[in-house]
Amino acid sequence: MPICGARCDAAGIFWAMTGPRWPPSVIACAAATLSRPSPAPGRNAPDLTGDWVEPLAAASGAAAWLYLLLGRGRFWDVRLPQIPHISGSASVVAVIPARDEAASIGRTVSSLLAQRFAGSLHIVLVDDHSSDGTAEHAREAAEAAGGADRLTVIAANALPAGWTGKLSAVAKGVAHARTMRPDFLLLTDADIEHDPDNLAGLLALAEAERRDLVSQMVLLSTASLPERALIPAFVFFFFMLYPPRWTADPGNASAGAAGGCILIRPAMLERIGGIASIRGALIDDCALAAAVKRAGGRIRLDATRRARSIRVYEKAADIWAMIARTAFTQLRYSALLLAGTLVGLALTYMAAPLLAIFGEGWPRLIGAAVWLAMAAAFLPVIRLYRLNPLWSLTLPAIAVFYAAATIGSAVDFWRGRGGRWKGRAQAIS
Repeated sequence: MPICGARCDAAGIFWAMTGPRWPPSVIACAAATLSRPSPAPGRNAPDLTGDWVEPLAAASGAAAWLYLLLGRGRFWDVRLPQIPHISGSASVVAVIPARDEAASIGRTVSSLLAQRFAGSLHIVLVDDHSSDGTAEHAREAAEAAGGADRLTVIAANALPAGWTGKLSAVAKGVAHARTMRPDFLLLTDADIEHDPDNLAGLLALAEAERRDLVSQMVLLSTASLPERALIPAFVFFFFMLYPPRWTADPGNASAGAAGGCILIRPAMLERIGGIASIRGALIDDCALAAAVKRAGGRIRLDATRRARSIRVYEKAADIWAMIARTAFTQLRYSALLLAGTLVGLALTYMAAPLLAIFGEGWPRLIGAAVWLAMAAAFLPVIRLYRLNPLWSLTLPAIAVFYAAATIGSAVDFWRGRGGRWKGRAQAIS
């Protein structure tokens, strides 16, 4: 799967800071520029390379991080949810779209059939024209787990115009699941492994808080060095874009979800027009969450260690491709927004370490303080993944990688290869 499909890229980071308002960094730059006295007649203009750049960069970076730390729902304070002690007997149908997932589908199916809760669970696997025996591997896993009667495998339809492949498969799976009249649908990916108590925890949160949608950002793989360097930042940026506290607040428009694990009430899905209402969305998980919240639904988003992605990104190029799949989509395919994004990233993430290392005077001190502040904000995610705390200092370098991947996303779109996943280019210029 693409990791959750959300906008955790340079485009998304920039969008989190701007939204409907000017970003603090731009305000700081404007204020500093307007307050700068004009040179007296007959005097030379100030030396821009030495007189303006460092103070402006320091003020912009400090303003940006003051906003991110204090004004964005404490997104950086990543905590695992407290699960209520509720035992229900809900019926659940898990819908899994799968395209060439033979390497992981067995573990996904086995983990779902091993769920411990008082209700019932059935799995609907939609085989999206796989060429590697995905369906056979799923059946073998179900047979080995003693749950062959709780797995239904159906074939995806030919891809209709205006749909993404994944959502077309999900829609067919949901239509089949609805015939079983479940209390909840679990939308999960073919490379997600669930702990035996994960579904019970999701159901407890949904029932105790009367949520229509409960989603988890599953624990992503950090087995390889590129993953350890780049994946925790993906989670950090994701929560920056969709702060869980804002997502859970009915009075806040922010709505995020992570596509690897979404529990939703069928009645709410029907109210928003079903999967067809988001059929062309590349960032489908967050589009679904937004549709539910607009319809008056109550939603929740959490981090978790109870479910994890099996997919391993062994090379940095693999992570680059995952980011580039949707980055330019977030920018509405606009070259102007791309330019603004790159400027915003430079001021927010790159200026501080450069000032701390090469600056002078108070801009150097501010740069060092901002660098430490962003490292402290990143630290809870590093702890979630049980990595060395020193990784938190690398966030500026990681932002450079994400910025480059966002440029790559734009280039892919302009070349007619945008949104490429499983052999399909789904964002065409």
